[in-house]
Amino acid sequence: MSKITWIIISALVIVVGIIIYTKVSSSKTAANTAIAAGAPKEIKVGAFIVHPQNIENNISASGSLLAFEDVDLHSEVSGKIVQLNLNEGTAVSKGTLLVKLFDDDLQAQLKKLDVQKTSAEKTADRLHQLLSINGVGQQEYDDAQTQVKSIQADMDNIKAQISKTEIRAPFNGIVGLRNVSMGAYLTQSTVVATLQQIDQMKIDFTIPEKYSTTVTKGNVLQFTVDGRNENFNAKVYAIEPKIDEQTRTIKVRALVQNTTAKLLPGMYAKVDVGLKNIENALMVPTQCIIPDARNKKVVVVKNGIGTFVKVETGLRNEAMIQITKGVEIGDTIVSTGIMFVKPNAKLKVTSIQ
Repeated sequence: MSKITWIIISALVIVVGIIIYTKVSSSKTAANTAIAAGAPKEIKVGAFIVHPQNIENNISASGSLLAFEDVDLHSEVSGKIVQLNLNEGTAVSKGTLLVKLFDDDLQAQLKKLDVQKTSAEKTADRLHQLLSINGVGQQEYDDAQTQVKSIQADMDNIKAQISKTEIRAPFNGIVGLRNVSMGAYLTQSTVVATLQQIDQMKIDFTIPEKYSTTVTKGNVLQFTVDGRNENFNAKVYAIEPKIDEQTRTIKVRALVQNTTAKLLPGMYAKVDVGLKNIENALMVPTQCIIPDARNKKVVVVKNGIGTFVKVETGLRNEAMIQITKGVEIGDTIVSTGIMFVKPNAKLKVTSIQ
């Protein structure tokens, strides 16, 4: 080859080398740019530092006020009303005669039996004197005694029937509105009136089953009712010994003193159930909790990395919820921006509560 030819070939090789080098450099630059573009960025979040707090463990429940004793007054037998002592809205004492039905026929039978009894007793007395001198046999005297007892049993039966013609107050209470009038024919299904004891009352309410071991007999609680701007006290005296399977709640009954008659049966009551106070509870904002199908989690920030941690929760109020297991005092957990956090993501805390 001539010298000129070598020069031309060398020039071509150099040009081709320059072109190849340029393309490779461009490819590396593009790759580095792509890698840089796809590199994970820090996610800005707000955080809350876990610290202990003392909280009052209170719950609110809806309740209803009931008369301590409440009964619909019925007659045990049918008959015409001959005496009516029902003064609506007034207090009556236990045993007070409220309604009397016609019983003249029964009284006549009782008088007849009383006469027969007197005669039988006299006969038995004479036979007893004769028996002492062997004037009669023992059998005759025994028959006379049996006759007296038989008549007495008939009299007791009539007296029981007479008592059924009377309606008496079974306890101290307030008479409600009456539904009958003097002279009316009363049947066993007729409600004459109501009688309610309201100087002390009952309040029924329900609480979630998890508090079933916390509320006990003797607990004192407060409640309010519509229309009265004051708090009333009640004392728990009975707890239903089973959990309602439908609502998962337990029924509680408390006693209320109502000597001033400010409360009435049927009133709606908002009950404040004061439970024991909890010291050093770990409370966090409710938005920190991430619920899923089975568990609850929070995002804990350590060394700029977000880690999902399973937790167990306890009490809660309008803004905070108690963590009973999963975090410790001093842990930093994500409170805002949680929706953008993925496992092991780089996090940048921009604000702390």
